[in-house]
Amino acid sequence: MRTLYPDIQSNHEYRVKTDDGHSLYVEESGNPAGIPVLFIHGGPGGGCSPTHRRFFNPDKYRIILFDQRGCGRSTPHASLDSNRTDKLIADIEQIRELLGIEQWLLFGGSWGSTLSLVYAQAHPEHVCGLVLRGIFLCRKQDIDWFYQRGASAIFPDFWQDYLAPIPKDEHGDLLTAYYQRLTSDNELIRMAAAKAWSVWEGRCSTLDPNPDVVEHFSDPHFALAMARIEAHYFMNNAFLSDNQILKDCQHIHNIPITIVHGRYDMVCPIEQAFALYKQLPHAELHIVRDAGHSAFEPGIIDNLVSATDHFALRQA
Repeated sequence: MRTLYPDIQSNHEYRVKTDDGHSLYVEESGNPAGIPVLFIHGGPGGGCSPTHRRFFNPDKYRIILFDQRGCGRSTPHASLDSNRTDKLIADIEQIRELLGIEQWLLFGGSWGSTLSLVYAQAHPEHVCGLVLRGIFLCRKQDIDWFYQRGASAIFPDFWQDYLAPIPKDEHGDLLTAYYQRLTSDNELIRMAAAKAWSVWEGRCSTLDPNPDVVEHFSDPHFALAMARIEAHYFMNNAFLSDNQILKDCQHIHNIPITIVHGRYDMVCPIEQAFALYKQLPHAELHIVRDAGHSAFEPGIIDNLVSATDHFALRQA
């Protein structure tokens, strides 16, 4: 079974300024002459970490990480201003042009799979491959499953803590109720909502309970960006048209695609991966029988590292 590559340091770090007030953190590591790969993190609002460099052989890959608008080391923190999917696609293009890359491999999980797909559909000429994990199609049914009714039946004990900040008479539309609190002028209300929202996701992300994951999701800096930006996107249907990703799959039929999905993913149920696979029959679909949603479960790591290794071999 494959494991993550050893820790490495970044070679370069950049601040990329957008024309509408955001400053994006971008870094490079690995082999400057290697295959360019862009790690696209989840959330939206999750941010990157040094561990994300380790899915790639540093001798084979030029590894590029960036924090999307409003999260991680990008500023202003937790900002919703000019924070939309089309802006993120433009940010990725700005980074590509800045780094002088013609084509790159996109590697994304959860919301990172969403953004990888919509970027590839908009700019297929600049994408040489996709490695996707925990497919999230961002349809209303997918958002409702996790934030209104669905996962609540699997984790009723954790669900009670998710409900706690919201009065009972608002339980019929939890996304709106949370969004109102996450955008409140009252800092205490914002933070209570952010922590409950983020911890719910952290608790449900792994097949086996993982206190380290829950602790990370409960960190105030992380939780505020994650909860505010996720709620903002989901209130706006992720700034996508109805069923956009599946409808636009014809644009990426010629791109090599590997899909990795945990059989027991309760954040993004496997139906989403299967729906995508039916539109992209040339893709490889790997269902991990003993995994949930997290990228850091052993079976998921094994499949993702194998996918990046195999892609590198095909490019040799």
